Amino acid sequence: MRGSVLLLLFLAMSALAEEPSLRVISYHDIRDDVAGSFDSDQYAVSTGNLITQFSWLREHGFQPVSIDEILAAADNGPPLPDRAVLLTFDDGLESFYTKVYPLLRLFQYPAVVSVVTSWIESDTIVPYDGRDRSGDDFLTWKQIVEMQASGLVEIASHSHDLHHGIIGNPQDNLLPAAVTRFYDGKSYESDPQYRERIETDLALSANIIKTRTGRAPRVITWPYGAFNEELATVARALGMTISLTLEPEASVRDGTMHVNRYLAVSNPSLDIFSAELMLDQPPEIVRVAQVDLDYVYDANPQQQEANLDRLLDRIKALEISHVFLQAFADPDGDGGADALYFPNRHLPVRADLFGRVAWQLKTRANVRVYAWLPMLSFVGGSFEPDWRTVEYRDGTFAPDLHSEPRLSPFNAEATAHIMEVYEDLAKHARFEGLLFHDDGRLNEFEDFSDAAIAIYRDTFGPDITPDKLLDDPALKEQWAQLKSRTLLELSRTLANTVRRYHPGLKTVRNLFASALLDEQSLHYLAQDFDQYLETYDYAALMAMPWLEAAEDEHRFYEQLVAAVRDRKGGFERTIFELQTVNWRQSSPIDSQHLRQTMRWLQSLGVRHLGYYPDDFIGGHPSLEDLRYGMSLADSYGEVQP
Repeated sequence: MRGSVLLLLFLAMSALAEEPSLRVISYHDIRDDVAGSFDSDQYAVSTGNLITQFSWLREHGFQPVSIDEILAAADNGPPLPDRAVLLTFDDGLESFYTKVYPLLRLFQYPAVVSVVTSWIESDTIVPYDGRDRSGDDFLTWKQIVEMQASGLVEIASHSHDLHHGIIGNPQDNLLPAAVTRFYDGKSYESDPQYRERIETDLALSANIIKTRTGRAPRVITWPYGAFNEELATVARALGMTISLTLEPEASVRDGTMHVNRYLAVSNPSLDIFSAELMLDQPPEIVRVAQVDLDYVYDANPQQQEANLDRLLDRIKALEISHVFLQAFADPDGDGGADALYFPNRHLPVRADLFGRVAWQLKTRANVRVYAWLPMLSFVGGSFEPDWRTVEYRDGTFAPDLHSEPRLSPFNAEATAHIMEVYEDLAKHARFEGLLFHDDGRLNEFEDFSDAAIAIYRDTFGPDITPDKLLDDPALKEQWAQLKSRTLLELSRTLANTVRRYHPGLKTVRNLFASALLDEQSLHYLAQDFDQYLETYDYAALMAMPWLEAAEDEHRFYEQLVAAVRDRKGGFERTIFELQTVNWRQSSPIDSQHLRQTMRWLQSLGVRHLGYYPDDFIGGHPSLEDLRYGMSLADSYGEVQP
């Protein structure tokens, strides 16, 4: 879980209030004997602390609200009060009746309790958070009915039997059952099989709750906070139109109100609780390693596991925030993705490895993983060669032989295949974001494929020719803008495809330094920094002087810093990604030099830093220099300007 105990939630729902301010707290077990913040159950809160928190809410004008009030506000009824709070308690533990319910009656606070119906219905031992629980540890239906009758307690579904992990890859990793295609040792669960499993489970849970309490649930609380649009659709059809998640942002989509929550963990003291509730959280600082999965892959399974262990140990020791993880392979080195590291419909699978490594990085190294994929550079498989971009130079049409093979973003068949690749990745792995590779570009002589020319004629008129586009300055500018917009729209489409499976998805796109330093860059890259800042969560600026053959390294960095500083939100949305290898000379960059550059850039105001590549096998850059240069550990951190 994220290190935050409790973060502010401002629901982005205009129907709720002109200035919505609903905070949502997720609790679990409440016990008298919690051993401070070091209790083995990090989700348990002491009874004393809960009483203190409830009292503090009342003393400071916070008003716990019910699901009825939230639904009424969303339906143009009375707006929610200022400082509205939704109290939620997950898992249906018996302590909700013995410890929480008396306090709800005393304070007259409404709350939501989310029950896993199989845990209540079963008399067998339930594996729970690494230990066994008996039936006595959970609520009874008699207690649930009593609390519901009080008018203070809303009964939510927490699924029937999805609150556990299932095997989600050939390496037997256990992933959240609700969002994972089960792997049976030979193949993955099909889409129809997955849908049937989900529909059966949620319908059973809703029917049991309705039968036992007389009321169908209106709220679904997703196990582990993990959900996707297919799950939400099934729940909505069953009448559960409020979806409690752990996503960073709230939203209303297709009639479902997705409410994000943050967990109360480590038994927060009142000082921490009040600070988290009252104060805006500081902006995120991004520190990222961009990692080649090729370094992990090995035909020998034992060596591959050893490589993975080395990566995990290094990333954990770095104490950074993100990893941009390669999801494709380029064995022949031509720059195009010839194979992928996940099951898919269109290219060979070099190894079903991405899902495994992404999950291990998340759970063992505590970083957010962004999947790194090309936008256009897919080669072989079912990607046809005649879908590629074409240059027009000196009266000749031909591919750009000095660049990686790229598909035309104007070709509908090509983009449909690319979309399916991204969708297959989304189905088979858990990750937090996408990094769009630097292949999302078109030079000043591209694209003149047949599909592109057809678009140009629709846009600029049936008489348009390549020579007119290249020779007329006004047309050339419009043409460059069209290409840039087309690439942006493709990335939006790909991101939205993935968001069906990863609703909280963030996006990053690689940007060449020349896009900031050369005013003509739009023509030969079709990249626009200002559009990137508007479109993506972050722009990953390739601040790589040796890649650009810069004559003066320091001057190069200073110019980039000045260009980013001049943009509104530039430092907040730009990741300076440094090179660790001088590819022109095939030599590594000195680790101490890299460390000094990172610290110097921070002193100039740069907030977000990354580097590529990470040679975790050879240990370059050195771990100590990287830690000093960019770690988020308390003993390192960023240099304040």
